[in-house]
Amino acid sequence: MSDWKLFTTEPKIAYFSMEIGLSNEIPTYSGGLGILAGDTIKSAADLKLPMVAVTLASRKGYFRQRISRDGWQQENPIEWHPEQRMELLPSKALVTIEDRDVKVQAWLFRVKSPTGGEVPVLFLDTDIPGNVEQDRHITDSLYGGDQAYRLKQEIVLGIGGARILDNLGFIIKKYHMNEGHSSLLTLELLNRSRRPVEETWDERASWDTTRVMEQCVFTTHTPVEAGHDRFSYEQVGRILGEPVPLYLLKELAGKDQLNTTLLALNLSRYVNGVAKKHGQISQALFPGFEIHAITNGIHPFTWASPYFVNLFNKYLPSWANEPELLVRVDNIPDEEIWDAHCGAKAYLFQYIEEVSGEKMDLDTLTLGFARRSATYKRGDLIFRNLDRLIEIAGGKLQLVFGGKAHPKDDPGKKLIQRIIQNSCNLKGKIKIVYLENYNMDVAYRMIPGVDVWLNNPMRPLEASGTSGMKAALNGVPNFSVLDGWWIEGHIEGVTGWSIGPPPTETSVEPNNAEEDVLDLYHKLEKIIIPLYYENRPAWIKIMKNAIGKNAYYFNTHVMMRRYVTEAYIR
Repeated sequence: MSDWKLFTTEPKIAYFSMEIGLSNEIPTYSGGLGILAGDTIKSAADLKLPMVAVTLASRKGYFRQRISRDGWQQENPIEWHPEQRMELLPSKALVTIEDRDVKVQAWLFRVKSPTGGEVPVLFLDTDIPGNVEQDRHITDSLYGGDQAYRLKQEIVLGIGGARILDNLGFIIKKYHMNEGHSSLLTLELLNRSRRPVEETWDERASWDTTRVMEQCVFTTHTPVEAGHDRFSYEQVGRILGEPVPLYLLKELAGKDQLNTTLLALNLSRYVNGVAKKHGQISQALFPGFEIHAITNGIHPFTWASPYFVNLFNKYLPSWANEPELLVRVDNIPDEEIWDAHCGAKAYLFQYIEEVSGEKMDLDTLTLGFARRSATYKRGDLIFRNLDRLIEIAGGKLQLVFGGKAHPKDDPGKKLIQRIIQNSCNLKGKIKIVYLENYNMDVAYRMIPGVDVWLNNPMRPLEASGTSGMKAALNGVPNFSVLDGWWIEGHIEGVTGWSIGPPPTETSVEPNNAEEDVLDLYHKLEKIIIPLYYENRPAWIKIMKNAIGKNAYYFNTHVMMRRYVTEAYIR
């Protein structure tokens, strides 16, 4: 038996995600969704869960960000070659796209854990001799191209992924769709479970939706109606054809357009949002469905800075595979917590000087803000009143920013430009750095190295917000609006601080922008800055609380145990 065939000897959970972020060397991720998927797989390996993951090869990655002198984002492809890092599996699958047969192959990457657990990840690829030229590029660019290109990618991921697992001999117990991009796999399952019409004497009754539902789990990450993939039925017919009758597809995916989220909702026995609040928002978006909530997490060992890894190893042995031990953080002396943080801060500042030439001050309170640059995340909120910010800072504050805008998101690019313009306007008054090309490696340096993690999206649009969990793991308190995971992790003045009013919204209409700005400035001036400079023991207590009350729970080990008991073995 070939070595890879050992993965096919027992039933598996098949985890489908358009993007997966495992390491910087495999640039098949754009942001939070992909990083979550990578962390999920790493914890599955740690916990020895029977899982196989399926994604796209994305040979041109997402993109490498460069920022011009005028602050405008420029994009360059990140070419990578799966053949240099992975094993090509022998079986291929065929999918039909625009009435053509398109071959799909899979590259195998093994995610191995020190516990002995191992999860195979299949990277699907259409760059195969025999495919016509345009089809060879379907799996090139993550979130690139137009609607037609996206639909082709989703056919390869969902239908091609299900078929290649079958062709390779995998036995799949459950299919877990991480967001709606892979929901076309349900159409493949419908065809497999169809009973002969002669048995039912009714064409409609021959389609066994109940059997498909029993096999499917769906996690939605998008808290706004407009964020869900939709395709016109004209386009679906032209590109996908009619894998199931059109009347059935319209019943399952929407009357006017194919809504991939609706398709997944209608054909999954278990559906969840990624934080308690997000579950409620999703329930309001899709009334009539039972939507649960399993709050996202992070993979502890991946995101702890080397300074905290050494510290946790010393005082909390086995913490990496038993992150609940972080609740005992009070066993660690305060001065060692502070020394570890200072090491992480110096590590970040050394990197900043190397890439930007900017020398940051180790003794100055440093706020960090880095995430996808979308307007709803309001990356420039802190600059709303520059005179007030200068007055508050008084030489006691410096800021580090990072994040990419989608190549087609001009408002997101303008947001980056405004941040950079404000940093120029404040030169000599507040030191501000914008780090180019925010990715896993930059995040690994940046998040543990700042003193406070800032997050101020428009409520309730933050589905979860895992960067704040990475901060907490490294003893960095969160300063955030009450949205996503922070509603669950926040204890005011204990684990960090809130911005703005309580989380009562069910839509984006009550914006609260002015209230948020006033509260941000007030807490920065009256609470956070004085505490940092005048009461180091109290500050370290908050750092410890971030670890012991947040990081011990908000991790992918806890998350995966919940998926197993609530979704997979139901």
